Amino acid sequence: MNAAVGRTKSTNMRWVLAGIMFMISFVSYMDRVNLSVAVPVIMKEFHFTKIGIGWMQTAFFLGYAIMQIPGGMLSERFGHRRVAALAVAWWSAFTALTAFGTSLFTFLIIRGLFGLGEGPAFPSFSNCIYHWFAKFERGKASSLMLSGAFLGPVIGPGVTVGLMLAFGWRWVFIIFSLAGLLFATLWYIFDRQTPKESKYVNAAELNLIAGGDPVLAAEQALTLKKAKLAPWRKFMGSYQFWAIALQYFITDYVMYVFLAWLPLYLMEAQKFSLAKMGFAASLPWLALFITTIGTGVVADKMVAAGMSKFHARTTFGSVGLVLCCVTLYLGAVATVPWQNVLWMSLSLGSLGLTFNASWAACLDIGGQYSGSVSGWMNLWGNIGGVLAPIVTAWIATRFSWRAAILVTSASALIGVVSWFLVRPDRSLVVEADIVPLPEPATV
Repeated sequence: MNAAVGRTKSTNMRWVLAGIMFMISFVSYMDRVNLSVAVPVIMKEFHFTKIGIGWMQTAFFLGYAIMQIPGGMLSERFGHRRVAALAVAWWSAFTALTAFGTSLFTFLIIRGLFGLGEGPAFPSFSNCIYHWFAKFERGKASSLMLSGAFLGPVIGPGVTVGLMLAFGWRWVFIIFSLAGLLFATLWYIFDRQTPKESKYVNAAELNLIAGGDPVLAAEQALTLKKAKLAPWRKFMGSYQFWAIALQYFITDYVMYVFLAWLPLYLMEAQKFSLAKMGFAASLPWLALFITTIGTGVVADKMVAAGMSKFHARTTFGSVGLVLCCVTLYLGAVATVPWQNVLWMSLSLGSLGLTFNASWAACLDIGGQYSGSVSGWMNLWGNIGGVLAPIVTAWIATRFSWRAAILVTSASALIGVVSWFLVRPDRSLVVEADIVPLPEPATV
């Protein structure tokens, strides 16, 4: 039987799902960056201040952060298929409603509810990657999930500016919401909780997902039931659990400074026009997209070649933050606008190393509970997202844009230290945490 499986050409449904994850994460960040690009026009129309816009961005991140842990737990309880599809449909609806904001209060409510809907998406995808991908493929799968998010801001500024100039800022949000609804439908059609439940997966692919081990391949036919809740008391007592949260708090804080304020920063501090800003603002995200894809491929090869997960993940995670700190400082002190864009691009690009290491490490230490662990990590990352818009706005208003960028640069050093406390080679989950269901009775 094993020989027959070996002769059968494997299906590739897991990579189809990875492609849909890529597109959903792409749309999710298009939906985030469109507000940042439209900010100058919205500020002028509604007479909002930087602080007001900062609170608007923070409302999204607050809602998004609140739903991280519940989102991970829901995906483990009800399945990543249903939870992710509902999340995408929810946030797409509130993307469209952004076009109908009439005051700061209505924008705050709409963006907050938008964040609540988007919260479960990435923990659900992490849960999907754990079930659908072989151990030596998870870094690459994580990089596809993340790189879609980082491609959004590459294309988003140019597309948003073009749509704004052609139709006005409100149509930007309506058009993007339709794309989200399309991919929510595709996800629900093709995803299943485990590959063995999918009619598009053959025995050869199941064997490959199990890493070529026929015993593990046979276990794909069993359904495993986890405890109703992750062992949170055990998790909370682990320094790994807190360290991965702290480093991601810093990583996301830096990234969200770019996401929330880069377009306005380029126009105010570097004197770019709206049209030139659309191009310049995309370059840092292009760099992040490239490094995220590359890191996933290289990291998987390192692990497959025998390098410990501790060295593979920790090296990428810490080096990415060191490079981010140095290049962001150089960008802050640069006096030539395009030189500033170059350093800013290298700075954000270097975070691709850290982002990939972070999500792969969640799978390493979380195992069956990777949805909960990634939700925990992303919760703290998005607490950084809650703080980044308003703190940056306050520093830029009270002091200067240069001061805001320098503070962001210095914060990266905290994340570097945290990475050395994350031990991806030591799982938080033990066998006792997983309870197998009995095999179904045969008739």
